[in-house]
Amino acid sequence: MVLIRRAPYSGRLNLFIYTQKMKILTLAIIVPTPLLLWLRHLERKWHLLVISLVLLLAVLVLGLSLPSPDAIRINKVKTRTSVYVSPKFVLEPGSVADKYFYNIHFPRGHIAMKYFNAEVIDEEGNPIPLHETYLHHWVIERYYAQASYVEPELSGFEDIKDPDFKIVRNSGLCQNNVLGQYYGLGSETRKTDTHVPDPFGIEIGNPAEIPAGYEERWMLNVHAIDTRGAEDRLGCTECRCDLYNVTKDGWGQPLRPGYTGGLHCCYDGTKCSVKQGYNGVKRSLYLRYTVKWVDWSDSIVPVKIYIFDVTDRTDHSGGPSLQHDCRNEYNVEPCSVVDLVNDQCFDNQRAMITMPTGGYIVYGVAHQHTGGRGSTLYGEDGRVLCSSVPIYGQSEEVGDEAGYIVGMSTCYPHPGSVKIKDGETLVVGSNYSSSRPHIGVMGLFYILVAEHLPKSSLLSLDSSL
Repeated sequence: MVLIRRAPYSGRLNLFIYTQKMKILTLAIIVPTPLLLWLRHLERKWHLLVISLVLLLAVLVLGLSLPSPDAIRINKVKTRTSVYVSPKFVLEPGSVADKYFYNIHFPRGHIAMKYFNAEVIDEEGNPIPLHETYLHHWVIERYYAQASYVEPELSGFEDIKDPDFKIVRNSGLCQNNVLGQYYGLGSETRKTDTHVPDPFGIEIGNPAEIPAGYEERWMLNVHAIDTRGAEDRLGCTECRCDLYNVTKDGWGQPLRPGYTGGLHCCYDGTKCSVKQGYNGVKRSLYLRYTVKWVDWSDSIVPVKIYIFDVTDRTDHSGGPSLQHDCRNEYNVEPCSVVDLVNDQCFDNQRAMITMPTGGYIVYGVAHQHTGGRGSTLYGEDGRVLCSSVPIYGQSEEVGDEAGYIVGMSTCYPHPGSVKIKDGETLVVGSNYSSSRPHIGVMGLFYILVAEHLPKSSLLSLDSSL
């Protein structure tokens, strides 16, 4: 919408240009006094015609003197997409693959990551349903390595102790490199949005940050469980120790007393119980992953990655410098008969995390296992910063497998609308159904935080011509 008003007691015409939401331009036009006097004596229809001509002239001058609309708002850059396939991992009914693939194919250079997602496929490229191969998780982690360095095979990320290998974790607060990944999902991968909204991006490949003699590389961890013919499919996906018949963890250490299930019972090479007489073929599988990115530029606002864990049991009485204790997983005990009858079987876990620095949330999503009912991140005053709820499948189709979490809802707040203060203590809550017990579940919350907002992309001009 355009409005023209004559400034009182002057020969200036003010031109106001409006969009649907706000005024974006004020343009002042000086009209000689004799012309204004002449306009007053014209009939109204001629008066409007002359004003329209003045408007047209002003718009033409404006169009020649201003940058293009794209430059006024956000510098548009080309989004690039690459699809890669991991090295193969082989599964047979009941078996587990927990593989670490180093120096994987990945975009190079100083870029901003905008999207990452993945799914399990077979040798023909066909997607594999969750009720055949359960994708417990995949994560990608960043590290620096000497150009000549060769990563040891079959080694976990945290097991490598070598000066030529340097882990580059996210901004999260868990101890050491626990939950240090840049991206990571599980069964929900196919229906969970991971794109980073414009003009934000996850900055990687900055040559100023890479140590001399090193190069940036990426590790992919894939944890998959073949549940074809399983005696107890849910028990296998929850890694119940009795179903895997293990008493020691992946490092050969005895399981701690009372540990009944979780990651320490379904490590690489273990096997979950399969129905007697069931025969299934051994097959080669892959993780197909898609990466979207843009070349880095000054128009991109960098974001930090934080992953919160509802099992974080840090003692906050001594101040924010204390070490966090993120345990990754926990058990959900069954509710009482009374609660079951009254449909009140809920298990709610909470953890408090103090943020050293704040910023603006631009994206948020939770990670839960089967039985999850949703997760919420709260501010210090109890305000809801983001809520994420699971999407359960309803059929046998790939991406909609009944009984499995096939997606998680996400938060994309309007930039600047959700702010975390420096030193603010947040609360992450995770809610599960407790109508039956659940073993080795997770309650993670992933957010992207921008320390500052983009500069105003609107042009404001109020000057005389």
